Amino acid sequence: MAKRRNKLEIIYDMLKSIQDKRGEIKPTHLLYKSNLSYKNLMLYVGELMENGLIEEKTDDGQKRYILTIKGIDYLVKYNEIRKFSDSFGL
Repeated sequence: MAKRRNKLEIIYDMLKSIQDKRGEIKPTHLLYKSNLSYKNLMLYVGELMENGLIEEKTDDGQKRYILTIKGIDYLVKYNEIRKFSDSFGL
């Protein structure tokens, strides 16, 4: 049985998905890549926007989520923590 992701892993996956799309992603693409229900996606998006990790941008009626500097910093710090944890076999 697959291990469930915790909140930090879900946030990392979402931010990494945005980063992989050159820092900008459509909501539908983020939904597919994050593997969440629409309701849960909107909860996480709201929290990420509230904390300044992503911004919402609308051009010609197309909504997009943009990765901020703070979001990039989260990805860097998360990777450092992951490497540290892995070095101890955790």
